[in-house]
Amino acid sequence: MTGLRSSQVADAAGVNLQTLRYYERRGLLAEPERSLGGHRLYPAEAVTVLKVIKAAQRLGFTLDEVAELLTTAGHRHGRRDAGLQERARAKLAEVEAKIADLRVIASTLRAAVDAGCDDLVACAGQPCCPIPFATIAVGAPDAEAR
Repeated sequence: MTGLRSSQVADAAGVNLQTLRYYERRGLLAEPERSLGGHRLYPAEAVTVLKVIKAAQRLGFTLDEVAELLTTAGHRHGRRDAGLQERARAKLAEVEAKIADLRVIASTLRAAVDAGCDDLVACAGQPCCPIPFATIAVGAPDAEAR
């Protein structure tokens, strides 16, 4: 019986043993065979799967999304329209929306720094306040109830 032991797989993939076991429990990795001594023996492809999981996470995919991608990849005989291309397009749209939001946030923070805002409440009361919700925060009955 041949295969890689847990520590070898974890080291080769750049993850710790707890991560390896967690992915196994979540079903992202197939349960490995066991040696006569009870040690887990993973196939060499387990390293590739782990690297794919970590790369997908760095691209913004959640572990649930990664699991779906791995499941879809494993069923190539069916329709492929719900595979990587569609999910990558959706994730790209999500990331681009976040980038747009972050640009607005950065611009507003830059304006607050440039305006010399030191006190949020005092600044919100000024007509030149760059914080976009200043008019809501000042004198709005709902704001006081929160």
